Amino acid sequence: MRPKEQLEEGQEDLFRSHLNQILNHKHPLYVLANNIAWGVFEQEFGAFYVENFGRPGLPIRLVVGLHYLRSAYGVSDEGVVERFLENPYWQYFCGFEYFEHEFPLDPSSLTRWRKRVGPKGIEKLLGETWETAKRGKLVTERHMERVNVDTTVQEKAVAFPTDSRLYHKMRDRLVREAERAGIELRQNYNRLGKKALRKQGQYSHARQAKKARRETKRLKVYLGRVIRDIKRKCNKPLEKMHELLSIAERIYNQQRTDSNKVYSVHSPEVECISKGKVHKKYEFGCKVAMATTSRGNWV
Repeated sequence: MRPKEQLEEGQEDLFRSHLNQILNHKHPLYVLANNIAWGVFEQEFGAFYVENFGRPGLPIRLVVGLHYLRSAYGVSDEGVVERFLENPYWQYFCGFEYFEHEFPLDPSSLTRWRKRVGPKGIEKLLGETWETAKRGKLVTERHMERVNVDTTVQEKAVAFPTDSRLYHKMRDRLVREAERAGIELRQNYNRLGKKALRKQGQYSHARQAKKARRETKRLKVYLGRVIRDIKRKCNKPLEKMHELLSIAERIYNQQRTDSNKVYSVHSPEVECISKGKVHKKYEFGCKVAMATTSRGNWV
């Protein structure tokens, strides 16, 4: 359901002071809050809500403002919500007229909102910051005359990839998706898969390589059986199932010396990048290109 409309002007609380009466009007967050065109986000993200169904959604300005603060100050979802209660400038930036003493939302709501709007929605937040800078004449053509281009590695929150873990996670993901699609598998190998993964870790820790390879091969066999079972019972899989089967076949068939390997089930785009650092020779993530202006250092 769409968020509730804001209160009309004139409906004030006589026993509470407005934030704009007690804050410093020259503070950067106060100035930025008055320069951003928040109505743009109402139009862009309003399509993700349905009319008259479910509980009212969170105010769009609140969610967008928390994401701006989260990125600017480098804090987590939990951290940005906790610091929100302590900082009146943050509350004013997120569209509140009075100081709030309770959490406005659960941190998990930010994660669900990002999944709802997708990567393109997050890019709109970045685009509006650029438009705000141009409206305030902070970015001019002179800034764009010379730029610096560089690349870096954006690490992903993935566990160190091993064959045994990939086989186990991929099989578990396929089994759960098959249950949602109503596909009755011959055997899901949930109990046997956990047992084999645990043994593989114990043998590897004890440096019993031969036994560890045997358990890894067993996990690969379980994955192959589940893949073939789903293909037999689902001739025309849905888009999500088709994508999972494609990733599963890549994991099942890839060899140690192959290129374009899959290192994560939930993020198949992850690459293994050699950095040559002493403390971390390899990083798992994606390469990111960044362009910054030589004058003003705008990213």
